[in-house]
Amino acid sequence: MRHFLIYAAARRLIFGALLFLLTVTIPCSTKAAGVTIITHGYELDGDYPTWVTAMAEAVPNYYLFPGNNFTIYKVTLTYDGSDYFYQWQRTNSSPPSVTDSGEIIVELDWSQMDGGPINFDNYDLSTSLVAPVASYVILQTNTISELNGCALAEYPIHLIGHSRGGSLMNEISLILRTNGVWVDHLTTLDPHPLNNDGNFDPGYPTDASAANTYANVLFHDNYWQDTGLGALFGDPDGEQTAGAYNRLLYGAELDGGYDNDHSNVHLWYHGTVALNTPTSDTGATITSTERENWWVDYENQGMNAGFYYSLIGGGDRMNTDEPVGPGYPAIVDGYNQNWDLGAGTSENRTALPANNGTWPNVIKFDVTGTNVVTAGEPVVTKMYYQYGGQANLTAQIYFDQDLNPYNSNSVPVLSVNPPVTGAGSVFFYSSLGLTTTNVAPGVYSIYAKISDGKHTRYLYAPELVTVVSNRQPPILEISRLSGTQIRVSVNGVSGQTIALQSSTDLQDWVPMATNTLATSIWNYTNNAPSIDGRQFYRALLLP
Repeated sequence: MRHFLIYAAARRLIFGALLFLLTVTIPCSTKAAGVTIITHGYELDGDYPTWVTAMAEAVPNYYLFPGNNFTIYKVTLTYDGSDYFYQWQRTNSSPPSVTDSGEIIVELDWSQMDGGPINFDNYDLSTSLVAPVASYVILQTNTISELNGCALAEYPIHLIGHSRGGSLMNEISLILRTNGVWVDHLTTLDPHPLNNDGNFDPGYPTDASAANTYANVLFHDNYWQDTGLGALFGDPDGEQTAGAYNRLLYGAELDGGYDNDHSNVHLWYHGTVALNTPTSDTGATITSTERENWWVDYENQGMNAGFYYSLIGGGDRMNTDEPVGPGYPAIVDGYNQNWDLGAGTSENRTALPANNGTWPNVIKFDVTGTNVVTAGEPVVTKMYYQYGGQANLTAQIYFDQDLNPYNSNSVPVLSVNPPVTGAGSVFFYSSLGLTTTNVAPGVYSIYAKISDGKHTRYLYAPELVTVVSNRQPPILEISRLSGTQIRVSVNGVSGQTIALQSSTDLQDWVPMATNTLATSIWNYTNNAPSIDGRQFYRALLLP
């Protein structure tokens, strides 16, 4: 038998300040881990822009970042006139196998091919030619040896690209689509495809379009400006994109920072990752002036904008709010509505004529019931998935002690064999019940793993789950209802049988009531002690 004690006197009430009340101390949500890939556009000097590094290194310092360690890689793409090459190096923190956040951040450097000065070492290539090389790095299992035979594509993917890099990232999403891979998040920053989408850039190659959003992108946000000056004055305009949440940056919103609005768009986004003031991306600085002027009131100086809608930020992508004001784009505009994934249907995605569908996908995975359960009770989840191949599918769900599926601290709780969807359909399980019988009490993240035997993808639910023991000690709280009555609140776990007792001397205890909890709280009303009296209460957890 375990009991907790609270003392109540006529002139004062002493509450259980040192007791543990799980319902107020345990977090209820987490920010899912994934792969964030950041890239640049045209660089006049042909050098790699350091703002990409600054943004990559700001991600783990984001105030909602879900862990203490992470992985940052720099992947460099080059061309020798006939063949393409890539190389990688880890530039910060730890290998993916040992991090607690599971987050992998990739700086994608294609500066040797991005259109800088033409010389023996620099080439000016269309993003249509660069994208297949970058996609190869994402899709293959042997590109980064530290992944131990896993591919970057196994994690949910966030693609971020500026200027020509917006075109590059959109084209990568298309190539991933032809392989059946979904992109969780595509962010384009002032996209400017050379000689495409209405742009006229004589002497340069023709880039892939950035004007649409493909059917495999779950959420697309696009931040752009249009000064009307164009490339003639060294300040290229961006463009809006069909199927995205389009946030046009207006007038004073881009004053300061760099000396051109085009670069200020990636600085604006940097200010939604690095929220301190001042903050620098090594090329320019956001001061208190920019912090006040660059974001509308709804965006709260960058806190509720940009990176906030990533999996790490956890912002509501299906929000119908219009941040700039009524009649302007709504956030939900950027959510995939080709299928009913919760945001309605409007066919706001561009389909492809062919999709070999070789990768299975967990598109969405959520806890739909309570996320605090007693050991032995089920956790209810909902999972959307798609697979266009023909192999047998296996979906497994794990309780995990961190956000890294590659280490060994997770517990399998469910395995099912989902039917194949085909490349043109999305199926879902509306009520997957996860057993907690063999799960020790604690706080867990939950992830779904789907595999066709050759390709595997992971996705963590955004909600944390708390498993509590049915022997969790009850907690008492006492409050005065009137001069003559007090209320004793017993906080426990549904299903527990608890005996409430009282004493005036801590020696002799008098039974007051016994109750089997139907909910987590039992309120008992009792007479207050006399003006000079004292009363002690205790709750006993019965077998």
